[in-house]
Amino acid sequence: MLHAFDTLTAAIYAYNLAMGNPTNRPTFLEVDLSILKQNLANIRSHVHPAKVMTVLKANAYGHGVDGVAQSLAAHSDYIGVAIAEEGMHLRSIGVQTPILVMGGALAQQIPLFIEHQLTLTVSSLELLEAAEAIASGAGARLRVHLKVDTGMERIGVHEYEARSFLEKSLACPHLDIEGIFTHFANSEAADRSHAQLQLGRFNEVLAFYTQRRIPGPKLRHMANSGAILQLPESHMDMVRAGLMLYGVYPGPDAPRSVDVSPALAWRSRIVHSKITLAGRPVSYGSTWAPERDSQILTIPCGYGDGYFRRMTNRAQVIIRGKKYAQVGRICMDQFMVNAIDDEFSTGEEVLLLGKASSGEAITVEDLAQWAGTSEYEILTNISARVPRVFVS
Repeated sequence: MLHAFDTLTAAIYAYNLAMGNPTNRPTFLEVDLSILKQNLANIRSHVHPAKVMTVLKANAYGHGVDGVAQSLAAHSDYIGVAIAEEGMHLRSIGVQTPILVMGGALAQQIPLFIEHQLTLTVSSLELLEAAEAIASGAGARLRVHLKVDTGMERIGVHEYEARSFLEKSLACPHLDIEGIFTHFANSEAADRSHAQLQLGRFNEVLAFYTQRRIPGPKLRHMANSGAILQLPESHMDMVRAGLMLYGVYPGPDAPRSVDVSPALAWRSRIVHSKITLAGRPVSYGSTWAPERDSQILTIPCGYGDGYFRRMTNRAQVIIRGKKYAQVGRICMDQFMVNAIDDEFSTGEEVLLLGKASSGEAITVEDLAQWAGTSEYEILTNISARVPRVFVS
């Protein structure tokens, strides 16, 4: 027999489940996996016959890597992550798709790549030699992609020093040199001159294999989201779909040559509502006060959830299809909204990000503008404490 508290808990859970939120927290992210699949299909069609790497680093750009990976892995030619631990986690949840760890690594981490069948980015002669030695000592073969720096100045061997690097890579019998790649610094910009410069440099590096009359690595890749959209000559054997996979274009200048849609909605609910008298400041620092008596709503979400404090007195939310202003300093766990004369009850839904049935929308670009940052930072800073709810 259920106690009263257990009955209430079950009722609350059933209510949340009916509302599409199988968690008791009123603030959550809703991720539409069918949209992600369609985005991937549209990207694939655009770049054919090139393969597509789906980039799942940083918790799948904040969308929740477990749900996203289990939905997209089977449709991906390759998966890209930033650090070995991200790749290891994907292996732990059963992902079998090849995984490239694109970031820098230390020699001491190489055994992890062998153990978990991860592809290593070899970005220096020192790491190349260490990888060969460790793989040889383990009696194993290690899959690697060589990294050339053509103008990003982050990791990789400079293009003007690449010939000796490639020569020495040919003498590594325990390394499966599957790929070679570089990374654009400005592929989304309207001025494509630097991107074209990088493309030219990379092609000069690749000429090494033609001049030697030997087959080069089977996966040459350099195109990120911006290049997918506007530099078809860079698509080569594979492209790396990051931000645009999640339905966000990489900057205002990038052409919308591939149809992608946002897959994310950030939802919450009103937990408190009261009339605040004119002139009484709201929240820390007393940065805002209503000019007349106003209905002030409290939303259980704050900068601890990734709703940036920098958006204070600039952000908006949608309630019942209408936009309302966020007011007073955003707190760690809560923020306030000015409903003015409109009356709302606790429990009513608030849309922080996404499109309402009325047609009103709050985009990632809106949040980035209010916070004075990039769309990338908005998505990847949504805290892990915000539950991800996957729908399709």
